[in-house]
Amino acid sequence: MAEDLVLKKCDLELEVNGHDHHTADLCRERLVVRRGQPFWLTLYFEGRSYEASTDSLTFSVVTGPAPSEKAGTKARFPLSSAVEEGAWAATVLDQQDGVVSLQLSTPANAPIGLYRLSLEASTGYQGSSFVLGHFTLLFNTWCPADAVYLDSEEERQEYVLTQQGFIYQGSVKCIKSIPWNFGQFEDGILNICLTLLDMNPKFLKDACRDCSRRSNPVYLGRVVSAMVNCNDDQGVLLGRWDNNYGDGMSPMSWIGSVDILRRWQTSGCQRVKYGQCWVFAAVACTVLRCLGIPTRVVTNFNSAHDQNSNLLIEYVYNKFGEIQKDKSEMIWNYHCWAESWMSRPDLQPGYEGWQALDPTPQEKSEGTYCCGPVPVRAIKEGDLSTKYDAPFVFAEVNADVVNWILQDDGSLCKSTNSQTVGMKISTKSVGRDEREDITHNYKYPEGSPEEREAFKRANHLNKLTDKVETGVAMRIRVGQSMNMGSDFDVFAYITNNTAKSHTCRLLLHARTVSYNGVLGPECGTKDLLNLSLEPLSEKSIPLRILYEKYCECLTESNLIKVQGLLMEPDANRYLLAERDIYLENPEIKIRILGEPKQNHKLVAEASLRNPLPTPLLGCTFTMEGAGLMEKQKIMDVPDPVAAGEEVKVRVDLLPCHVGRHKLVVNFESDKLKAVKGFRNIIIGPA
Repeated sequence: MAEDLVLKKCDLELEVNGHDHHTADLCRERLVVRRGQPFWLTLYFEGRSYEASTDSLTFSVVTGPAPSEKAGTKARFPLSSAVEEGAWAATVLDQQDGVVSLQLSTPANAPIGLYRLSLEASTGYQGSSFVLGHFTLLFNTWCPADAVYLDSEEERQEYVLTQQGFIYQGSVKCIKSIPWNFGQFEDGILNICLTLLDMNPKFLKDACRDCSRRSNPVYLGRVVSAMVNCNDDQGVLLGRWDNNYGDGMSPMSWIGSVDILRRWQTSGCQRVKYGQCWVFAAVACTVLRCLGIPTRVVTNFNSAHDQNSNLLIEYVYNKFGEIQKDKSEMIWNYHCWAESWMSRPDLQPGYEGWQALDPTPQEKSEGTYCCGPVPVRAIKEGDLSTKYDAPFVFAEVNADVVNWILQDDGSLCKSTNSQTVGMKISTKSVGRDEREDITHNYKYPEGSPEEREAFKRANHLNKLTDKVETGVAMRIRVGQSMNMGSDFDVFAYITNNTAKSHTCRLLLHARTVSYNGVLGPECGTKDLLNLSLEPLSEKSIPLRILYEKYCECLTESNLIKVQGLLMEPDANRYLLAERDIYLENPEIKIRILGEPKQNHKLVAEASLRNPLPTPLLGCTFTMEGAGLMEKQKIMDVPDPVAAGEEVKVRVDLLPCHVGRHKLVVNFESDKLKAVKGFRNIIIGPA
């Protein structure tokens, strides 16, 4: 009778599997592989080697606290001579003496998560069991059978593997690219993402069912959308929009997701203060990319928040151009959400591809503050019956804005306004540090038959009403780019296209504004009581805006809203024009001292010149970069920085990976907030 088969050790081949599965950065301590793709391991036996005619080897994999074969969270499979498509399987690749090389295959629809791999070895009636180790299984965008399959290698690199990117802010006329360190492969982030899944209320209520449903990226997308905010659970971020961030971090100060996720974990999963839309979207992007789902952050300029689903945002002004009441329905200067790529077998054909996911807590979806995933194609087609939350997302890019002027007698007069909702929808280009306009994914060309059909399907009666032209038009114009700390002019540009003259009153207001549309104090005004508009003429009326007026009330969004109200009371006609102006921050200059090579020390020098007419106090530089430094570094500047003076700091870098990396920098002071900069660094081999 043959002696027992004794396993000496199991090598999970971290290096080769990490390379083959695009998980090398995650495979330093534990095996991480992608589903639907084989991985390799080597068994070393002691005493005697494995003999197929004598020994029987059976493998088992389990995930979750209550694994079951019925739920798909447990599988037992024998060593076999052939791979069965779509099933767990193990086959011998090579055998020499006591060393057996194996290939393990995983189903392309297996639940993702942490697995334990075990072996039962039997010889005759005797047997023994061995725990071979643990591995993490992720979604696989390289596998055609996986629900997140993308057929473009460039896009797979960008939307799963790239750890840095840009998020777009500013205004529709002045779009600014903000660098962001997603850092999905940084130390500990994968474990934090798995903890996030295990903290979600669905897992806490029924762990077996939740783990089973982790095979489905649609389900995972909803879980992540809910868990990135903390409104219903022990989620990651607390949102705040009132400019009072003293007991936490200003949303504008973050430069990456890694610090946020690590703070959440080290605090025992207590909410991190504070987030706003781009922070929520960026953290969701990090988590979803880490789990293997192709994801990107998108920005929608002039984004509507429509609470009552009537596709209408209404503002009431008095005759001085002042909004009459605080509104929960607003036009946000911009709003960010995430898009993830996946199939939608739960929906009609054609709705696979990009799905909008919005973790910013705005409205509840099935009782929880989450939004999506909803096919971007369904939004374009006006198909508002589509899961999940299509009406809300459709309104964000298509709602109509109606302005009413309140008369002395209490009646309301409608004013015309050319403001368009849903403009310049933006994301980072694939493989390049440039903006890509993806508005066409959400909307048909304005005025096209396809657009009208989409509005009919959405029952968007407001958009189907023909607009009436008045013959008098007004828009707000600016001069050259406006810099923080400067005085500048804006202009009300009025054209009279009629054959008669008009006598009007023009009110011009400038007020600071947050990106979500909340107005601050006034910083410039002009009131012309008898403005004469000659027939077929043009007029340009300037409004001077002074730094001394806006400096104390400007928010970290750096935005000023300029509104012009042109009134012709005799004809009961009102014309409203507005423009959001973004004030340019000074440039952060970044120099690299030394030759960029793997595992060789580098020095990064960041500098900034004070553009304000007053000194800067409490200055701080913050730097981070995936693959360049272990953790975020914060450098305080002890002395005040005088007007026009340049301030410099240096930090040591130790790049650990060959390739292209982005060093992201944030500058803060008492009067100059959230100034961002970046530098691409190409790291060569040691």
